[in-house]
Amino acid sequence: MSTRTTRQQTPRKKRASAQSAPRTRISAWLARPLASFHLVVTIAFLLTVLGLVMVLSSSSVEAYAREGSAYSPFVRQSLFAALGLVLFYVALRIPVRRMRALSFPAFAATIVLLVLVLIPGIGTIQQGTRGWFVLGPVSLQPAELTKIALALWGAHLLASLRRERTGIKELLVPLVPAALLAFFLIILQPDFGTTVSLGVILLALLWFGGLPLKMFFGVVGTAAVGALILALTAGYRSARVQAFFNPGNDPQGIGYQSRQAMFSLADGGIFGRGLGQSRAKWSYLPNAHNDFIFAIIGEELGFLGGAAVIGLFALFVYTGLRIAARSIDPFLQLLVATATVWVTSQALINIGYVVGLLPVTGLQLPLVSAGGTSTATTLFMFGIIANAARHEPEAAAALKSGQDGRFGRLLRLPVPEAYSPVRPAAVRAAAVRRAEDRRNADRGRAGGRGAPGRNPNRGRSLPKGRSSADPRGAGSGTRGSDPRVRGSGRRTAGVVDPRRADRGERGRPRRPHEGGRGQWSSDGRAGERGFRR
Repeated sequence: MSTRTTRQQTPRKKRASAQSAPRTRISAWLARPLASFHLVVTIAFLLTVLGLVMVLSSSSVEAYAREGSAYSPFVRQSLFAALGLVLFYVALRIPVRRMRALSFPAFAATIVLLVLVLIPGIGTIQQGTRGWFVLGPVSLQPAELTKIALALWGAHLLASLRRERTGIKELLVPLVPAALLAFFLIILQPDFGTTVSLGVILLALLWFGGLPLKMFFGVVGTAAVGALILALTAGYRSARVQAFFNPGNDPQGIGYQSRQAMFSLADGGIFGRGLGQSRAKWSYLPNAHNDFIFAIIGEELGFLGGAAVIGLFALFVYTGLRIAARSIDPFLQLLVATATVWVTSQALINIGYVVGLLPVTGLQLPLVSAGGTSTATTLFMFGIIANAARHEPEAAAALKSGQDGRFGRLLRLPVPEAYSPVRPAAVRAAAVRRAEDRRNADRGRAGGRGAPGRNPNRGRSLPKGRSSADPRGAGSGTRGSDPRVRGSGRRTAGVVDPRRADRGERGRPRRPHEGGRGQWSSDGRAGERGFRR
């Protein structure tokens, strides 16, 4: 009988071990503690390098005709990419507590910048919008900074509210009114594409923050109606929508750019014409290095090159959601999931209007299109995601044990702090306990009578005939002289009997929550129901 049972259990054990063990090399590599961190760094590096190469290839002809140098846009993009790498490193080193503490001041600062950029003489009009600060050769777009600030502050706010288990009103206020203020200031520039991107960030925060499904679909419907109204009110936005639904009505006007992008993609075929061999960049496709750089990728690198770019963003989606799922900090969960949705949705919108599936909105392809502020801020957000990857429980344990690898030792990154869910009520209760202990200790030193709380003479050597329960030294301990000794009836000479010290009546241990106000718990503190958790 035992032999038969052993024979039946052996295949089951083999199947269980086969399911638990990694089946392929990829799954074995993904099982490593720092796999998510390495994936984020690799994706950011590949997209940045691809962007620099394609910016040089797509902008060289027009830059030479306009500025006399084929490398001017490439040099500017390289400088902002270098700045983005510095911000990436800063985001890797910044502690999570500091990140949360600076989230609201950063959002308030971006609101002030959005107001200043609308003032003539301070803000500069470029590409049809008054949304730029120009300082010599450097230009800054504050709307790109607002994306990061809204994601950080929204994640901090919703993570704090989730711990308090608040209602729907607290989920919507003050996050939604503050986001609407940012929307209004950006629409005044006007910049419809950035407004759409901010709307995606807000919806992602509400979705991952736990907004009920009916309420969430109500917010989505309201946002869709608002976007439709904005798209049809302004003249240039309405023309873009009409060109999307009727692409052949004005092929040499508003629909020219979209048609030339489709021609470029068709000219590339499967394998492409070769790197640097695009014909559309010879003044046939406007903004070839910026909004429509994916068309140049399809023309020079073909269908395979475009599929590789989409594959990198798909891998980023998997990595970001993996980090969010494996994190135990609610703030990092919300922030990483929101940032993943934001970057991916912006890439899908850009690729969608290049291939003719969406109206042209002007959103750039993250880390690939030419755009200094967008590249730097996106690399900063990738650094935050990589920082969250290092805070995964397995990754944090490996880093604390010294398994940081060559890359971590080269960058000298700090060991991530362990997440500790501290409730505000518990913090307040601990502060009250500490204040009460200090008062009781002062009473004991001043010669007060049997001050409750911790005994100031505990751990000190007492002279003969002095009791630890009586700070004044009344030669013998009477029944119940030490509040920790109840009903014992024993005389204490010098030191309380350790076998009876933490026992209440009838010799049983006293639980921390027993008794009302003024009674005692097992650790010598005032025991009040709900006082400690």
